[in-house]
Amino acid sequence: MVIRALALAAGLTGAAGLSQFPEFSQQYTQRLGGAVDELTRVVGQFDRDAATLGLSRDTALEQLATGGDFGAARARSMREIVARHEQLSQDLKALEGAGPFMRARLAAHLSDPEIATRAWEAYRPALPLTFEGAVFAGLGFGGGWLALSALWALLSRIFRRPRRRTAVEERA
Repeated sequence: MVIRALALAAGLTGAAGLSQFPEFSQQYTQRLGGAVDELTRVVGQFDRDAATLGLSRDTALEQLATGGDFGAARARSMREIVARHEQLSQDLKALEGAGPFMRARLAAHLSDPEIATRAWEAYRPALPLTFEGAVFAGLGFGGGWLALSALWALLSRIFRRPRRRTAVEERA
């Protein structure tokens, strides 16, 4: 009886947790879009400044790097910005237009720690009243139930008392 109650609690915990994925992934994608927009503006301005001087991005970064300690540090940070812009743009392209089930399949594109942290800070869990929320809740319930059941089965096997042999078994 206690095990069933614990399994039910684990299932409900899984349902409550996983049912939040559709909305959280939507908010993450919106923040990702905002980050890409801002990085596009920064990288675009750098490229325009370089083009004004007749330089490519790489040449401008090389010249900046030879401009002393500050220039070298700025060139490094600009390279990081460009790389981040490229990565986040690829993530956004993969996630754009994806529904909640596809976003679950593409969860690797929801991996930027800064964006995830900011989305989580602003996120407020709610009761999912959508079809996808119900599906994720069902999957979470099943996952929680199965996880606790598997853990219980493992612990039962480990701590099971040895079966006493009967007199008939001992003679055989």
